[in-house]
Amino acid sequence: MYTALPNRPDWASMLKSGNRIFLGSNAAVPNGLIDDLIKHSKDLHDIEVVHINTVSDSRWVEPQYSDLFKVNTFFINGDKMRQAVAQGRADYTPCFLSEVPSLFEQDVMPIDVALVMVGPPDEYGYCSLGVAVDVVFAAIRKARYVVAQINPNMPRTSGHSFVHVSDFHACIEQPQTLPEIPSFELDKKTERIGQYVSMLVEDGSTIQLGIGKIPNAVLRYLQNHKDLGVHSELITDGIIELISKGVINNRSKTFHPGKVVTSFCLGSQALYDFVHNNPHVEFYPVDYVNSPANIARNHNMVAINSALEVDLTGQVVSDSLGYQFYSGIGGQVDFIRGAAMSKGGKPIIAMPSTAQNGTVSRIVPTITEGSGVVTSRGHVHYVVTEFGVASLKGRSIRERALELIRIAHPDFRPQLLEAVRNHYWVPNYQKNFPREVPELGSINVKPLRIDGEEYDLRPLNPADERRLQEFFYSHTKETLFYRYNHYPTQMTREKSCELVSVDQSRDLALCIVKQKGSVSQIKAVGRYYLNTDEKSCEVAFVTREQFHGKGMASQLLREIIHIAKQRGLERMYACVRQDNKSMLKVFENAGFVRQPIDEPGELTLILNLEEKS
Repeated sequence: MYTALPNRPDWASMLKSGNRIFLGSNAAVPNGLIDDLIKHSKDLHDIEVVHINTVSDSRWVEPQYSDLFKVNTFFINGDKMRQAVAQGRADYTPCFLSEVPSLFEQDVMPIDVALVMVGPPDEYGYCSLGVAVDVVFAAIRKARYVVAQINPNMPRTSGHSFVHVSDFHACIEQPQTLPEIPSFELDKKTERIGQYVSMLVEDGSTIQLGIGKIPNAVLRYLQNHKDLGVHSELITDGIIELISKGVINNRSKTFHPGKVVTSFCLGSQALYDFVHNNPHVEFYPVDYVNSPANIARNHNMVAINSALEVDLTGQVVSDSLGYQFYSGIGGQVDFIRGAAMSKGGKPIIAMPSTAQNGTVSRIVPTITEGSGVVTSRGHVHYVVTEFGVASLKGRSIRERALELIRIAHPDFRPQLLEAVRNHYWVPNYQKNFPREVPELGSINVKPLRIDGEEYDLRPLNPADERRLQEFFYSHTKETLFYRYNHYPTQMTREKSCELVSVDQSRDLALCIVKQKGSVSQIKAVGRYYLNTDEKSCEVAFVTREQFHGKGMASQLLREIIHIAKQRGLERMYACVRQDNKSMLKVFENAGFVRQPIDEPGELTLILNLEEKS
């Protein structure tokens, strides 16, 4: 049996002016201890308070306590803290979350007193750190004194979350309701981001998510996935339903298989009840959970984080708005790097395309003056907005710029293209900016399954310039002759750029691609050109030879006919060589009718769109 609990804290014997205290984190802020310290502070002054994210009223940062406390935070949470940092009453110290414990352990920031919240001791005297293990263990190990608030409402969590009462120098027993995070209402924009992100998550992946509308939207669109795992510094309510449905079963994890691994949780009381005595969810210190090397031990690790802005080279700003510090580095770089190192991993930045009610683009030519780059242009593989997915891995600066302009809000694309041209990243022959094809739906990608393989049907866009070149040079002479009626020998960068820089509101250019991670290869292209009468168009296709007869041209043609009808076109023309039997069959199966031969060797086919149901 454990011995009696330590006495209440005698602050005068443990603290002197100028000392440094650590304050417990996230949903486990020991407010009772802070109140007790304030009440008995007597002649104490300039006590430095260090902490990471705290979900609390943050009394210690209020102006009336500025003589008692000097706040130094690793993460800025809430308007009260932001205002204190902006006014110089509090400091912000940027640091990777995985490295915060080392600041305590290596005495870079020696801790005099650690104030922590725990659950009641068991029969052997062990208390659980509950919902917030994070950096608390390091503070407990290194502090000269450890003072605990024993809270009967604290869940008892599994993993490396236990501290013996003999480690405490003082304590108080005081109930405290754990703070609940309100649910986030999803709008259409956020849902669309969630859909795009979910398309990047393959069955069997291990995921990391933060908190907020976008993570909730992603979780909503993972309902039909299989065998997902979780390795995340933070878990929220969204995982409960996916676990109960068997979507998250951690079966495919290659690091801690069968277990959800986390460092802290934030959410509703239902979440806190869920983790209580739950052997399937394990809490570990953040230097273990957020270690990029440990993260990478999960194959197919998908890290999903957000940003305040991204520049056209891929630099990510996430802790500041210009000179105003907004949040913190947190675990973003830890997980982005770990996912990049993982076999099959995917580091993703997901964010709305605009801020301030659509008046400001989050995708910018250059980062705002005063802003800090948290995640470098070399870290991120994908950026997602409600307008699509930009793939950055292995892309040149010019290709990155075009990819990111494609997913920027349409209102800002022309000026982004013009601005980036000033830096010579985009050549002068790049005249058009990307456009959506609204007739494809809100998600401009249609998954296809052909011969048991997964493909995507989507619009061609300016970032496909190099891919279209590769597509051209993959063709045999026969394919080139059938498509162009002669033997072209070169597809210059300028010509390729012209072919992918399509005004999709007038002409149409679609492709079928095989997407595997950051590798994307065009398999088929279909397009129509609007005729001068603006009531008819001419359509053409080309497919990689090994995919002839697989139905790709037919898939593209069905989509093109649907879009042409939506746009009110009346007729569709096709010119095909008489000896191109396979292409003639594609058109005639779609209802095209041969016309009398005008020129030897070539047939014209017409589809009356008004008659076709």
